Amino acid sequence: MRFKTLAAVAALATVSLSAQAHGPTRQKVQESIEINAPADKVWAVVGNFQDMSWLPPVEKTEGKGGNDVKATRTLTLKGGATVVEELAKYDAAKKTYMYRIDKVDVKTLPVNDYSSTIEVEGEGDKTKLTWRGAFYRGYMNNDPPPDLNDEASKKAVSGLYRAGLEAVKAKVEKGS
Repeated sequence: MRFKTLAAVAALATVSLSAQAHGPTRQKVQESIEINAPADKVWAVVGNFQDMSWLPPVEKTEGKGGNDVKATRTLTLKGGATVVEELAKYDAAKKTYMYRIDKVDVKTLPVNDYSSTIEVEGEGDKTKLTWRGAFYRGYMNNDPPPDLNDEASKKAVSGLYRAGLEAVKAKVEKGS
């Protein structure tokens, strides 16, 4: 009986320690906006992986490889920080692409292992533009500082997506 009790205590201790040792969990953010324009017009703005001039914090985009898988782009942000991204999937017919961040300073965007998808879905003169991403927080160990925790990472990505979607909407609808 004593052996069973010790085994149960040891099992509980192992579960408890492994729960404390568990690192960050993958976070997900999705933002969408409805745009009063046909999908082709929206895709013309967001569909070129080499051009992110529609995203407010971006000052300059330089890239190689066009819209081919493994193409890269370097975004220079206002203030001088850079983000390096790689195209993972591209489907012009379905008006969607997926990319990953290869390199970013967590002070610029508090994330690690980030991937993102942009998708354009239209019906007549209305289009739904969706931007979603999955990532780990900026601090990969336990007990992250407040500016690199899950909430800060989600807030930063969500804010970036909202700003981008609203900028595309304004640009496309102004040109309509």
